[in-house]
Amino acid sequence: MADSAAVRPLTVALVDDYDIVLTGLAHMFDHYRDRVVVAEIDANARLSDNVDIVLYDSFAQPESDHHEIGELVKNVKARKVVVYTWNFHPDFVESAQKQGVHGYLSKALPARELVAALEAVHGGATVVSPVSGRSTSSPGLDWPGRHEGFTDRESEILALITQGKNNAEVATLTYLSPNTVKSYIRSIYRKIGAASRTQAVLWGVANGFTPDHHRIDHWLGGP
Repeated sequence: MADSAAVRPLTVALVDDYDIVLTGLAHMFDHYRDRVVVAEIDANARLSDNVDIVLYDSFAQPESDHHEIGELVKNVKARKVVVYTWNFHPDFVESAQKQGVHGYLSKALPARELVAALEAVHGGATVVSPVSGRSTSSPGLDWPGRHEGFTDRESEILALITQGKNNAEVATLTYLSPNTVKSYIRSIYRKIGAASRTQAVLWGVANGFTPDHHRIDHWLGGP
């Protein structure tokens, strides 16, 4: 691990389209501000300096088998790219490594281990969290609908539905089977009292499940 006493704090930019997700992630570093500085949350703010690490949160985003990750790795302002995810399907991990990602970290990591992993990446290591399957989120994280009783996975699926994804697209993006996706959707309908997909989408739009920004565009040469 890097000697945090001998170097300046890491500058870390956070990438996800949902403000509530990024705010929860930023708070993971509250007790480690001497070691990690969050350089960006709002993608509408211009970056004047390079950042040490771009931390790509996978909530309702394309996973590491999509081209966006490779393009992010090529961005000269991002010295290192780390994927922060629930999903540890071997195909995702392999794809991330092939595209040059420097870390593939679990959302189950407590803050101290997340900070240590980022410092190790900054020091030149490639870090992949030693988990299998889908991990459970760290208690410090947040997501739309959490306080209404949604699990992290239910929230992600409703966010994808609210974005206009059909069941097959949701299954592809989450690496779940179509039947599992349908089971989650039934649970979501029960929790919000929806009888149709249209009602679920309208509820999602009204309750914070639409993206606040499209931050990946900022890193792929967009505005």
